Amino acid sequence: MDELSILAGFGLLCLMRLFGFLIILIVSIISCSDKYQAFKSNYTFKSPDGKPDYSNLNYWAAHPWKWDPSDSVPAPLRNEPKDSMVDVFFLHPTTYTSMKKMKGQNADIDDDYINAKTDYSSLLYQASVFNNQCRVFAPRYRQAHIKTFSEKDKQKAAKAFELAYQDLKTAFEYYLKTWNKERPIIIASHSQGSLLAERLLKDYFEGKVLQNKLVVAYIIGWPVPKEYFISLKMCEDSLQTGCICSWRTLRKGFVPFYLKNENGNSYVTNPLTWTTGNEYAPRKSNKGSVLTRFNTIYSHTTDAQTSNGLLYVKKPKFPWSFLYVNRNYHIADINLYYLNIRENVNRRIGMFWKK
Repeated sequence: MDELSILAGFGLLCLMRLFGFLIILIVSIISCSDKYQAFKSNYTFKSPDGKPDYSNLNYWAAHPWKWDPSDSVPAPLRNEPKDSMVDVFFLHPTTYTSMKKMKGQNADIDDDYINAKTDYSSLLYQASVFNNQCRVFAPRYRQAHIKTFSEKDKQKAAKAFELAYQDLKTAFEYYLKTWNKERPIIIASHSQGSLLAERLLKDYFEGKVLQNKLVVAYIIGWPVPKEYFISLKMCEDSLQTGCICSWRTLRKGFVPFYLKNENGNSYVTNPLTWTTGNEYAPRKSNKGSVLTRFNTIYSHTTDAQTSNGLLYVKKPKFPWSFLYVNRNYHIADINLYYLNIRENVNRRIGMFWKK
């Protein structure tokens, strides 16, 4: 090989590396951009006393009496037949995450930036999974800041989560009194919402009359300790009702430092098989994920297998996924299994009515 060929090959390699670096840089810039700022003006309201008023629809991120992002349907699914005989009460995850914008341990109920961020992330990509067969109710609440989860002052942290729970409790009681009208209920949640949903299930469903109206509870992105519930059980298959499904998604072999001491003391559901066993479900079982492009459905993105109280997957496959190096898929616990969850909601509702 002559020197000119060697130099040409070396130059091509440098260009390829430069191109790869530019792609990563562009992706980083886009992902860090303040994409919710554009929606800020749509969410401006002021609470006179800083507390939520659930008789006012401004205090609901999702509500069937107004349009909101949870009403969105990915383009390939827009011809599906719809029904609304069941309600889903959805508790959104932490969206109060900015250190620069942090004003206190809990978010202001009327913070337009946080509300827009909630609506165009969690409501759009998570709560919308239920809109084929359900009316979606999702209250705004004074959520605890993300750093509360690592707060060393346990009393301070407990106080922040208590305030968040009291808001959700007030919202749920108002929903029951005003809009439920004896309708079946699905409790669905993610992350901080799931932490608080467990308590809601304990206070209002377990061993109570309301348990008979529970279609299913999707408690996602947070552990369900094996000793927490007594009469509420984990779902054993895709058709059981009145039970709980829960999972936390990680790359195969990865255990975050904050989970190392759990020792498997939590239940986990495989969202491709809907069982709690550790059988392997291949990618072909994944009917479709909804990722950053809401109107595009990606099939067979990832597999699933449970182990030691966690859900493990191989690296997801989607366009440009080779650039994605994260091993914790917490943010995509619902998105990765969007179509499987949507189908499962329909199946459990159908079985509930048969019963």
